[in-house]
Amino acid sequence: MSPFVDQLHFPTSLAFGDDGTLYVAESGLPFGGAPAGGSVSRIRPDGVPVRLAGGLRAPVNGLLWHAGALIVSEGGNPGRISRLDPASGRLDVILDGLPGLGNYHTNMAVAGPDRKLYFSQGAMTNSGVIGLDSSELPWLGEVEHNCDIPGYAVTLDEFAGVARHPAHGDGQTVRTGAFAPFGTVRPRGTRLAGKVPCTAAVMRCDLDGGNLELVAWGLRNAFGMGFLADGRLLATDQGADARGVRPIANCPDFLHEVVPGAWYGWPDFYGGTPATDPRFRGTAAASPGFVLQNHADLPPPRRALLEFEVNACPVKFAQIPAGLPFAGDLVVAQFGDERPMAGPPGPRVGRNLVRVATADWSLHALPPLPFSRPIDVAFAAHEAALYVADFGAFEIEPDKRIAATAASGRIWKLPAHFLEGIDHDDRIVQG
Repeated sequence: MSPFVDQLHFPTSLAFGDDGTLYVAESGLPFGGAPAGGSVSRIRPDGVPVRLAGGLRAPVNGLLWHAGALIVSEGGNPGRISRLDPASGRLDVILDGLPGLGNYHTNMAVAGPDRKLYFSQGAMTNSGVIGLDSSELPWLGEVEHNCDIPGYAVTLDEFAGVARHPAHGDGQTVRTGAFAPFGTVRPRGTRLAGKVPCTAAVMRCDLDGGNLELVAWGLRNAFGMGFLADGRLLATDQGADARGVRPIANCPDFLHEVVPGAWYGWPDFYGGTPATDPRFRGTAAASPGFVLQNHADLPPPRRALLEFEVNACPVKFAQIPAGLPFAGDLVVAQFGDERPMAGPPGPRVGRNLVRVATADWSLHALPPLPFSRPIDVAFAAHEAALYVADFGAFEIEPDKRIAATAASGRIWKLPAHFLEGIDHDDRIVQG
């Protein structure tokens, strides 16, 4: 099996034009000596990329074809969403000034049936509190980064973590709290107003960027989103990690239906389960504790449609079109674990494709394929094929440094018959 496109620098996103032209976005993350700055390319029929735009704010996390142009999500600092004309290469800003310089970023955008542009915004922290773990993230490397912004009005509880101050070599420690800069603890009972833009949220705006508003809050990092044929909006949400001053152990990843006005629980609930549940304690002696005290004022935390395996890192997905086996189900790319950065050492998880049956939200295995880090999937409307963006060789070493290889990213083209003959009893049992 040979890749359709080879030697890409950490691609993240695929999109097809109306005429079947394939477009690819590369993240712009300079791992392994790759050039800095995101890019968008058109892929020729022979698999050769033709650069349309470069120097984009890294990481570029999304690419959407809409009304004859490409909508590009740039996760830099600040985050930005732009419209790229593939004929001229002109880039026009739709939204700018979105939250940046944090654990996660401005993610992909999708066009809604209401003629609105929907996009997700990741959290600035793992679980609401800035800790030394942020400096271990290879794409951030900063402790004193921006703090989270609530989407709904919240009242803070008394949680405070203790961390060594990175600017002092004498081991001096500081207390650090939720929704605050590193080394700052807001008093218990502090009321913070909900704002837009915010973090850990899904937002929407007009196609020209006007009327920005919050759709739902409390999704930690909804990296993949998509509307089903029936109009429901789904999102994959990456669960919290066992790291930082407020570690959340054994937290799975989730598939959610995004409902306007809902709260998905972050930073105090995960998949509807409170952070104080023993399952999230791991080997820690103490519970993570709550950081909010006004849960009763917020919508009841939504439960997930589905829990993925811990650290599987489900990212983007595509609905299987009519005429193919398992039509209406989802094919989901699982980027895979980032141990030991995201949790204790353990066996590899993810790095594959899985199927989600939309009839009962069950999880099913798909045949193993030679992926490094699958991150996006797209069915081609003009042919019976599934295209897979493979981020490339990227692993976390035991000392938490990254081992990545530039130009190792690929686009795979899978004939649709790879779905045929799959065992219908391939359900993955969780837990």
